Amino acid sequence: MLNLSRLLLFLWIATLGFIQSGAADLNLTGMAVIPHVQSTELRYRREPDRSLGARVQLFVLNAGPSTTQITRETTIRLRGKTPDQLLAADEWAWHDFPSVFTNAPLDLPPGALTVWSFNGKRAPWGVGTSSTLAVGGPEMKFDIAEPWAWLSAVTFLGNSGSPFPDALIFHIVNQTAAPLRIDACRLWLPKDNHSWRALLPQPWITNFSRFPANATIPAGDRGGGRLATGPLPLTYAAVEVRVSDSAGKNLSLLAHLRIKREVFDISGGWVASNLGGSNTLQAEPYLKTLRRIHINAGMHQHVPGYTDNEALYSKYPLKYMNRLQPFEEYDTDAILPRIHAVEFLGEPQYGGGRPVPPQRVFEAFAPYGPTRLPTSVTESEERVWRFYAGLSDYPHYDAYRVTAPAPDNWSSYDRWGGEKIRWGAPLETIGEMTRSLRDLNRPRPIAYWSQGAHYDWERYGGRQRTSPTPDELRAQAYHALSSRITSLYWFNLSLKSLVKYRDLIDPITRVDREIRLMEDLLLEGDAFQYRRELHDGQLSWDMASVTGPGGALLFALDLAYTPDKVEKVFKFTPRSATFHFRLPTYLASPVEVFRLDADGVHDVEFSLENGGIQVKDRVTVAGIYVAAPKRGLREHLQTRHAELTQFERSFEFDPASRDSDFEMLRRLLL
Repeated sequence: MLNLSRLLLFLWIATLGFIQSGAADLNLTGMAVIPHVQSTELRYRREPDRSLGARVQLFVLNAGPSTTQITRETTIRLRGKTPDQLLAADEWAWHDFPSVFTNAPLDLPPGALTVWSFNGKRAPWGVGTSSTLAVGGPEMKFDIAEPWAWLSAVTFLGNSGSPFPDALIFHIVNQTAAPLRIDACRLWLPKDNHSWRALLPQPWITNFSRFPANATIPAGDRGGGRLATGPLPLTYAAVEVRVSDSAGKNLSLLAHLRIKREVFDISGGWVASNLGGSNTLQAEPYLKTLRRIHINAGMHQHVPGYTDNEALYSKYPLKYMNRLQPFEEYDTDAILPRIHAVEFLGEPQYGGGRPVPPQRVFEAFAPYGPTRLPTSVTESEERVWRFYAGLSDYPHYDAYRVTAPAPDNWSSYDRWGGEKIRWGAPLETIGEMTRSLRDLNRPRPIAYWSQGAHYDWERYGGRQRTSPTPDELRAQAYHALSSRITSLYWFNLSLKSLVKYRDLIDPITRVDREIRLMEDLLLEGDAFQYRRELHDGQLSWDMASVTGPGGALLFALDLAYTPDKVEKVFKFTPRSATFHFRLPTYLASPVEVFRLDADGVHDVEFSLENGGIQVKDRVTVAGIYVAAPKRGLREHLQTRHAELTQFERSFEFDPASRDSDFEMLRRLLL
C-alpha cells in the first residue's frame, strides 16, 4: 500500500498541481489513470505482447477571465509531439484531442473544463512514466502514476418510467495505508448536448448517504456514496468526488463518462429474422417465449409490423441495439425508453480478417457525441482489447467456451492433468475476461455476450453437441455475473436456435429469473473480492462478490468440473464445501444471510467471522448468497420471486415443458 505522504504527493499533483498557464490560461487541473491489464491465464498460439500502457484522461480547465476557443488547428503537443504524430508512430492506440474534432470548434467558458483522453499502447506510455502537455504555450509536466485511490464504479440510477436518471452511486477503492473521508461530490455538465465537450461546475453536494456510515474508508478497503441529483441530461459529464485525509487535506477523484440510466437488460441477440414473408418479431408465439424468459432487448431497431404496432410492441417490448440512425428518428423522448445502446460495428478487433484500428472506431462513434444515445462495441480478444478501452460508453465482449469460434488456442490449456481438448476451453476464463474488460474501462459499466442456444455453430474436436449443456451455459453466465456485469446478451436466441435446443429454454429462464432477483444489487454494487481456491493443488472454487450499500452478492463457482472423454462435454457434480467471504467494513455485520436461486430464497448455514462470513452449503455449478445489513431484503426478494413466477405464468405459454406450445414454435419454421 501507498503510505500517506506519498499519497498526498501523488494526489496533490493530480488534482491541484499544474497551475502553469498554457495558451489562454488553460490549466491541467486533474487526471485519471487507468492502467492496462492483461490476463496471464489465456493461451494463444503466439506469446502476446506483455508491454502494458495506460489509458489517461486529462482534465483541462479554463482558469482565465474569458472564453477560449479550441479548434482542430490548436497546437497541442505531448513530449514534444502532436497527438496525431503519436498515433501515427504507434505509440498511442487512439485519442480524442482537438485535431480529431468532427464538428464546431469548442468554446470553453471561464471556469469550465474539457477532458482529453489518450490510450498509450505500451510501457513507454504506461504507469511509472511522465509526460508534458503544451497547448500553444509553456509545457505542463504530469506523471502517469499508479493510482492508489480511484472511482471504481459510477452508476446513474432512476425510475423505470423515465430514461433520465435522478441519482448517482459511486464506489471508491482506497489502496493507501491511511483512511480517506468522503466529503462531497459534484458533477460537471455541459450547457446542452451540442456543447458536450465544455463542462461547467455544478454545486457541491454534501448531504448524501455515504458508506461506511461514518464516511471514512479504512486503508485497503472500499466505500462510496449515493446521492439524489434531480433529473440529469443524457450527455457526457465529469464526476468529481472530494475526499480528505486524516490531516484534512482535500483531494479529488475524477472520472469522465456518459450519463445513462443504468438498467440490467437481457438481450436475445439477433431476434429479428425473415420468416417467410414476415419477420420473427411479428410472430406472437416467439415474442411470448422471449418475454416469458425475461428477455427485454435484441439486435434490431425499427421493424415494420412490430415496432410500429403499438399493441404488439407494448405487450412484448424489446429494446433496440443497432446503428440507430437517422438520429432524428431515434434520439427522441418517445423512443429513448426503447433504446439499450448503439451497436453496429460488429467485432472491430477482427474486422472480417483485417482489424479495424481503434482510432477508426473512435471516428465511427464521434457523430454520437452530441446525441443522447449511448454507444457500445463488441470486444472479442482479451490479448489486445486494451487498445480499444474507453472508446464506447458501454463496452461488452463475447467469448464462448464450447464448440464456438475463439481467438485463444484451446488445445494449449493444461487444465486437467495434461489432458488436451479442442472442443472446449476452461469455463472460468470467462471470469478472467470479465475482470479484464471491467478494469480497463472503469468506472463505466460493462456487459457480456453469454453462450446460449445457437443453431449455427459447427462441430469442434469431435463434439456432437454444438451448443452448451445446461450446466455449461449456467457456469459461463455466472463467471461473468459474479465479476459484475450490468447487462447480459444471450448468443443467440433466434427462433431457429430455441427450436433446435429446446432443452436450454428452461435453464436460460432460470438464470434470467435469478438476474431479475439480483439486478438491483448488481446495479448498485461494485465488484469487491475475487479469490481462487485450490484443493490438493487442483482448482476447486472461484470466490467472487459484488457489494453495495444495500447488501452483498457472494458467489461460489465450482472449478472441479471435468471433461467427459466420450460425450465431450464438461460434467459437474454436486459438492459440499465451506466458503469464506471477506466483506467491506460497511457490510461487516450483516443481519440477514441466505441463499438465492431461481426457486426463491433459502436458509443456509453460516457464521460471522472477523471482517467476513463463513457459509456451508452443497453446490452444483454456482452458489449464490446474499448478506444484507438490515432486515427486509429477504422478504423483498421473496415477494419479487412471486412476481417473476406470476409474470411467467401470465403468458399461459411454456414451450420448454408443454409439447403443444413447443409445436407452435416449431411450425413457425415450416
